[in-house]
Amino acid sequence: MASDQTPIFSVSDFLAVVNQTLEYAYPFVEIEGEVASFKVNQNKFVFFDLKDGNSSVGCFMTVWQLRIPIEDGMKVVVRAVPKVTQWGKFSLTVQSIRPSGEGSLKKSFELLVAKLDKEGLFSPERKRPLPPMPQHIAVISSTQAAGYVDFVKILNDRWGGVRVDVAHVQVQGEAAPDQIIRAIRYFNEQEKLPEVLVIIRGGGSADDLSAFNDELLAREIAGSRIPTLVGVGHEVDQSLADMVADVRAATPSNAAQIVVPDKREIARWTRQKVLGIVHRLDHAVATYQIATRQSLERAWTKIDQRWQKYEERLMSTRRVLVELNPKQALLRGYAIVRGSAQIGKPIEVETAQQLIQAEVTHVSNK
Repeated sequence: MASDQTPIFSVSDFLAVVNQTLEYAYPFVEIEGEVASFKVNQNKFVFFDLKDGNSSVGCFMTVWQLRIPIEDGMKVVVRAVPKVTQWGKFSLTVQSIRPSGEGSLKKSFELLVAKLDKEGLFSPERKRPLPPMPQHIAVISSTQAAGYVDFVKILNDRWGGVRVDVAHVQVQGEAAPDQIIRAIRYFNEQEKLPEVLVIIRGGGSADDLSAFNDELLAREIAGSRIPTLVGVGHEVDQSLADMVADVRAATPSNAAQIVVPDKREIARWTRQKVLGIVHRLDHAVATYQIATRQSLERAWTKIDQRWQKYEERLMSTRRVLVELNPKQALLRGYAIVRGSAQIGKPIEVETAQQLIQAEVTHVSNK
């Protein structure tokens, strides 16, 4: 009688019921294990086994969902949907995957660094300088984080008057990379672009900072139209986001020190420049005064020399004129004869002392 009450399923219906039951009981599961038999088919589909010391389960995902490089032997945590395939094989449909443990995190990081380095994303030639005194900054961070608070405090203390647009995002966890990517795209799609894009997060464990080792996030930072400054973790921490950014800051506080100058240093620098200019102006004026005085002295010397020359010439001319004066000839005993040298004509003879009237009585040629 009991057997008559047991439902009889078709194979397809049975698998559907099993999957419904699994979906209800475990809509998502997170499982930690070691990767084995990793392979990619048709550059679209990813297959691997997740195993521990006693058991193994097959996993499937698409290539675009694989945000980190993995290989056999790495320890990972997968977020997946358990299901039974139409061939009756139990597997995990993986939604996301992340390394687990320091060794796997390091290995995944090294694999991705090698891949992006080969593409030239870390090349110094593609790095852009930041503007020295930006007036418009875009910041991507968690506004509740201490690193963001430190950044804003130092920014305002150092400069001030800067427009700061902030995108509040998660800076750790599975959702963090996609939220940061959307924020980068938002700022890059603005009609008037910010002058600098700053991405910051305070310190944390390697697992906390793993969001900044996401391949898609690294590519988005590298492709930003806005020059990028990334300050994640502490000085000893290095992420892919740091490596592809145009400028890397050791910490969020250091990012604030890099992105804007210190108004006190600018004031000191300005005073030094002004004093330097005043000193150079004083020196230039003194030099000009000396040069002008020397030029005037040379000019007066030339004028005096020319004046003496003209005066000597005038005196010489005066002496010549004096010598040519007929009175000088009379004083020397000569006489001046006026009249016509014809016999019978009257003439006048002038000496120094007398005027003599005479008549021409004889004329002969020499």
